[in-house]
Amino acid sequence: MTSPIVLIVDDEEMVRTALEQWLRLSGFATHVADSADKALAMLDDLHPQVILTDVRMPGLSGLDLLRTIRERALAAEVILITGHGDVPMAVEAMRGGAFDFLQKPYIPDQLVKTLRRAAEQAGLRRELADLRRRLDGGEAELSTRLVGSSRVMEDLRNMVRELAAIPTDVIILGETGTGKEVVARCLHDFSPRAKGPFVAVNCAAIPAELIESELFGHEAGAFTGASGQRIGKFEFANGGTLLLDEIESMPMLAQAKVLRVIQERVVERVGSNRQIPLDLRIVAASKVDLAAESEAGRFRADLYYRLNLATIHLAPLRDRGEDSVLLFHHFLGLAAQRFNKSAPQLHPADINALLVHAWPGNVRELKAAADRFALGLESTGRSLDALLAPRTAPLPSTASLAERLAAYERHVIEAELARHGDSIAAVVDALQVPRRTLSEKMTRLGVRR
Repeated sequence: MTSPIVLIVDDEEMVRTALEQWLRLSGFATHVADSADKALAMLDDLHPQVILTDVRMPGLSGLDLLRTIRERALAAEVILITGHGDVPMAVEAMRGGAFDFLQKPYIPDQLVKTLRRAAEQAGLRRELADLRRRLDGGEAELSTRLVGSSRVMEDLRNMVRELAAIPTDVIILGETGTGKEVVARCLHDFSPRAKGPFVAVNCAAIPAELIESELFGHEAGAFTGASGQRIGKFEFANGGTLLLDEIESMPMLAQAKVLRVIQERVVERVGSNRQIPLDLRIVAASKVDLAAESEAGRFRADLYYRLNLATIHLAPLRDRGEDSVLLFHHFLGLAAQRFNKSAPQLHPADINALLVHAWPGNVRELKAAADRFALGLESTGRSLDALLAPRTAPLPSTASLAERLAAYERHVIEAELARHGDSIAAVVDALQVPRRTLSEKMTRLGVRR
């Protein structure tokens, strides 16, 4: 029987050493960390059943550690070691998901019994998580990767789950930053090919003269500079999934050769006549409408029709309602954890700033904003509106209150116009102002549609 893994977290070396020795003698596999930060960094590799942590430590506290573990939905139980004055705090932590707390000085035998019960509970928690994953087809995990409560995100998760089980090639269309690679990875990870490789290729980043070598590989001496054999991306992805991102950037000649590989499911390295059988799924991603590109003669129609067995359209963030707020909270928590900072609180004005911002860079832009907000380096008083405001023509520090109010009004109106496709009626409804008032403000502030 495998020994339960216990992670001991305490800033006092003598305490860590004593606990480690006692628990090893009691049949536990022990690991130690002198801070909550180090403990968090160990979790992904260690997968402990039980975390035994002191409450009061420099930096992140034991309570912070508990919150992070529960936010990440890890199948580990947390036991807090408290001083006499920390008992009310520990009781509150129990309500937040702690397994138990022990008051100093604790009885060693009691500690061992509590740890064994916690390890059993952790085992049950993991079995339950596995059962839920099997029953819901991975829906719980999928929701943590494709975050959003809007109808379009619910539809997207349903489509990903259905297509993942079908051995068909897929086209993913969406603006820059909408998460095309994330969706492609989900298609792979929730498919029968999940144990195979996932290979992503940015077609726009490969020079035209090298694209055949990159995709198909080459033999030694195939061309000048080919000193050795090279395995191409198609071959490397064999048994898994190949993502051809920004496929619209692929040269026409390369498109013709890619079409043959996709149709025949065989590849020949440059400089070789040997055909290598392929068993893989092709996912093509583009930020432009490939149907329109093929009609215009800028993309091979036969390649488009061959790939277009199933198409996923990713909605821009501006069309996903309140998902921007949910996503920002999600990325803010991850950023705070990564930077070892407490996540700043969002105020109503911050929520409004998230909702009215047009997000031209979509989820990628939002994630970057969450990172900056977590760091608190760019915005006075951690104001999201200030952080998201255009960087062009900043107001001087001597600007009057009237000037600052005018700048804010202009920013809000411009953001709403962008959000609603320059529809005055929609902006009037969103801002709840008379149409005449909006028109007068736009004229006075120099806002153009």
